[in-house]
Amino acid sequence: MLRAFKSLLPKNANILDLGCGSGRDSLYFLERGYAVTAVDGSVELADFASELIGQKVIVADFKNLVLPSSSFDAVWASASLLHLTFKELPDIVAKIIDFAKTGAIFYLSFKYGDFEGERGGRYYTDLDEERFAKILQKSGHHLEIIEQWIAKDVRPEKSERWLNTLARK
Repeated sequence: MLRAFKSLLPKNANILDLGCGSGRDSLYFLERGYAVTAVDGSVELADFASELIGQKVIVADFKNLVLPSSSFDAVWASASLLHLTFKELPDIVAKIIDFAKTGAIFYLSFKYGDFEGERGGRYYTDLDEERFAKILQKSGHHLEIIEQWIAKDVRPEKSERWLNTLARK
């Protein structure tokens, strides 16, 4: 996923890493010469990621996140937007699309399916291709789907499937 995403990026791209968690993916991009703005809703994870990547991580939830419009060449949202409700997703996706420049590349991943609710103490909204399309339609924005695929979880103890989407604004 990282390589496929990276292959579509302009040189020296400015990437928005939404829900950066531990900072692993932000570090990957930084080590390859990209500028990264990392965001996470957890103070603890943001502190951990800040130390790992050597720069400040913005602590904010997606509903209250304020960034300049048209300022990112790419948006990386790996397993992060799935913690919003289906009803919240269109407005948040619209906001995120506004943060990106025309032609920006997006990577978005969700657990695959149509489940919505609590699972293991956290809230999840799973998406399939149809539900993903509904989110985009309700956002009032258009993204060109470059590739959309379903993948098995890479962790051996997990049997979940993931909806992965590469898209362009």
